[in-house]
Amino acid sequence: MPRFVKPVLFVILGVLIAFPLFSMTYYTMVRTSTPQFCSSCHEIEYAYNTWKTSTHANNPQGVVADCMDCHLPKPHNTFDFFYKKTYHGLKDIIIHFTTDTSDYNHAENRQAVYEDMTNDRCRKCHRNILNMPYQRGAMLAHRNVLYSKPDNRKKCVDCHDKLVHFPKKGYQYEPAVQDSFD
Repeated sequence: MPRFVKPVLFVILGVLIAFPLFSMTYYTMVRTSTPQFCSSCHEIEYAYNTWKTSTHANNPQGVVADCMDCHLPKPHNTFDFFYKKTYHGLKDIIIHFTTDTSDYNHAENRQAVYEDMTNDRCRKCHRNILNMPYQRGAMLAHRNVLYSKPDNRKKCVDCHDKLVHFPKKGYQYEPAVQDSFD
């Protein structure tokens, strides 16, 4: 048997195993990364419905920031991204199947997410926040966040805490969301 046959067989075997494995992993990541998938758990329906009416889903620019944009780190840091996505997914599944979610506290869970939020998640989309020539106060406040002192760290959600997951008056929500708003 020639010397090159064994390495070629290993390469072929590797491709036959790796390609389907990679394809299944990629397909799973894509399918589980949509807001519709996130809202398939009834605990998240409230967040999904209020997100749909927020400026993160509806704005004049047509830009949509979905669940992963805010709740997960940048996908460029592959290991951290996959770790956080897996951790949050498993945590949500365990909570869904092991706890009584009838008393799901949106405010408490929102606060826990705010504590976990980092400015780089917001900065993925909001890159040029200092270019506000006609809004000097906002420009100065954003400079305070970008260049904060170590003993006085500021987060975007310190000021922008009511942007996304809050019901809007005058919008007809599904009954579960409307009940939590009234």
